[in-house]
Amino acid sequence: MTAYDTVVVGTDGSKSSFAAVERAALVAAACGAKLVVLCAYRPLGRSESMMAQDVLRDEAYHVMGSAPAEETLRTAREKAAVAGVIDVDAIAVEGDPVPNLLKAARKRGAGLIVVGNRGLNPLAGRILGSVPAEVARKADVDVLIVHTT
Repeated sequence: MTAYDTVVVGTDGSKSSFAAVERAALVAAACGAKLVVLCAYRPLGRSESMMAQDVLRDEAYHVMGSAPAEETLRTAREKAAVAGVIDVDAIAVEGDPVPNLLKAARKRGAGLIVVGNRGLNPLAGRILGSVPAEVARKADVDVLIVHTT
């Protein structure tokens, strides 16, 4: 098996997603690879935000974002540096995580996409779907689903 040249990882600012960033950073450091950290977000209007909070309670950050994208990416860069990754690109994109992770992997020529398993409760999982399952199903490169719960 050849080493990965580029590793793409997604983060939404949650503790779980940062565990995936840490694992992706360790893999990238071991391979001497570039690490691409992607934070996909979708801004919501006030009524949508309130509805998400009412329905999802503590899981609402999956929809609304628990931290602004720039802060999330700054934290991810710090975690990558601790792991010894020298080459890090951190990008924020508006939209859904799955198509944006797949697009970033294709555009950057990544050989690996890393996502966390997240452990959504059943209600949040039905509303949001499963990012790891969809990435694994649609990716044409290796996918590492990190046990983060």
